[in-house]
Amino acid sequence: MPQCLTVAVSQSHTLPTTSATLAALASTTREAARQGVDLLLFPEAYLGGYPRTCNFGAAVGSRSGEGREQFLQYLHSAVDLGDTPRGAGDAWVERKLEVAKGKEHRGDGTREVLERVAAETGVFLVVGIVERAGGSLYCAAVYVCPRKGCLGKRRKVMPTGSERIVWAQGSPSTLKAVTTTIKGVKLTLAAAICWENYMPLLRYALYSQNVNLYLAPTADSRDTWLPLMRTAAYESRAYVLSANQCVRRKHLPSWIRSSPSEKAGSSSASNVTPKSEEASANAKAKEPQEVKISALDHGDVPKTPEPTPIDKAHGIVSPSPLHL
Repeated sequence: MPQCLTVAVSQSHTLPTTSATLAALASTTREAARQGVDLLLFPEAYLGGYPRTCNFGAAVGSRSGEGREQFLQYLHSAVDLGDTPRGAGDAWVERKLEVAKGKEHRGDGTREVLERVAAETGVFLVVGIVERAGGSLYCAAVYVCPRKGCLGKRRKVMPTGSERIVWAQGSPSTLKAVTTTIKGVKLTLAAAICWENYMPLLRYALYSQNVNLYLAPTADSRDTWLPLMRTAAYESRAYVLSANQCVRRKHLPSWIRSSPSEKAGSSSASNVTPKSEEASANAKAKEPQEVKISALDHGDVPKTPEPTPIDKAHGIVSPSPLHL
């Protein structure tokens, strides 16, 4: 019996403030819900921002004053989810961490906003986040269920290249899949963030948990990315969703634009079936706020030699407003 879900990826870019980005996330999610979307993936570092082209004034053995100021600005733009620097795991998920006297919750309220948006729209959210904990920043992805709130969160194990200047290493203990049921369809989903997808053993750590929905929020728009997503789909026998921000240089924070740098780059997104087929065209976004929607048939997704292909797909649509 067919078990169909409608999933989508957003190519939205980070806005100048966290509150503005959260408002855009809520608007995009509401429009996606009106299109019948059950699960929506946002790109890597959507909340907090991906500091593309910024070198933070770093050279071997030195840091410039301007670069230190840039990091301070970036630190303030990150979100506080109320977790510890080490990562509290289930204690964070289950809200067992101590809350300061006089406070309603830990963190800056971002977790609560995400949970409220998911609950109000009925859309399961997976959101790329730059998370502040102590004095460190982590590239993370959070899974938000409309019924139960945050089911889990994981941090990028090894930041890529110069990302290591500003992002700390996440714990491998966060490489855990989460399970949920949407419209009677049982899902085991997990996210590998950007370059983690190029790490075979990390991919296998997720495959071994029997994922049937593999998520890849990214900042990589090179031609090598789509073949990698096809590989992940074929290896895992899972559906693969990938989302990247469509960003122009004018969309970067002023503290980055004030320094001469290269072109900011563009975006691509992909929805790939377990047979390594594209559910919809892997076109690069032409506008900064775009969403791709696909209908997935999970009726035969379990690790079969020939999983049932996606039965229909829609092209790129604009979430503000969303038109098919």
